Amino acid sequence: MDRYPFIVVEGLDGTGKTTLRKGLFRLFEGVFRTTPLAVLTTNFLDAAVAGDLVEGKYQPAENNRERYLAALAADKRATAERLIAPCLPERPIIADRWLLSELAFFAVKHDRPPKETYAQLAEHLHVVPDLTLVLDITPDAAMERAAGRQGDATRPDWDVMDIQTRVREVYRGVAEAPAAFPALGKVHRLDAAQDRATVLHTAWEALDRHRLLPPLEGAAS
Repeated sequence: MDRYPFIVVEGLDGTGKTTLRKGLFRLFEGVFRTTPLAVLTTNFLDAAVAGDLVEGKYQPAENNRERYLAALAADKRATAERLIAPCLPERPIIADRWLLSELAFFAVKHDRPPKETYAQLAEHLHVVPDLTLVLDITPDAAMERAAGRQGDATRPDWDVMDIQTRVREVYRGVAEAPAAFPALGKVHRLDAAQDRATVLHTAWEALDRHRLLPPLEGAAS
């Protein structure tokens, strides 16, 4: 590759996305002496849609559904064009969620098929992740982990068993048919029930297998 990779980490709350992102961050710093850029799914780089983003996420309703979807598309487009694309020649990008979580949100909260949501979000999105890592774990295990975190980590309208079970079903369904969702890039499922060191090792192996790691300095070409 003539640039660094764009990596996305997806999964239920409590599956270890933040832990994996931090582990990959440290490995890139330690092994390749380059500091990745870590981004969140919503970055508020399009100020004009910030209000719709907040309302649509935390007060989802039929009357704001389309505005929220349009706001997500605008914000992702701005993030890709202003933040991700300019940085890729200089450093890896590691995103905590990107597209897959949005497909799950609209499927669960608005009963919208993932392919419909995908079509609107990906239509003008020309920066594609090189790899989407999907951390998979049972909803009860994920919720137990999330409940043990400090702060206001759980949401009563989202972090409940039936909702998280449906979210996982969307994740798995999309991950099993990645050809129908090319804007996710290559998709790799990770067993998040394993210990964090094993999950990090497996993710690093996936990056290597897909030839997404830059050459080491001094290594023979």
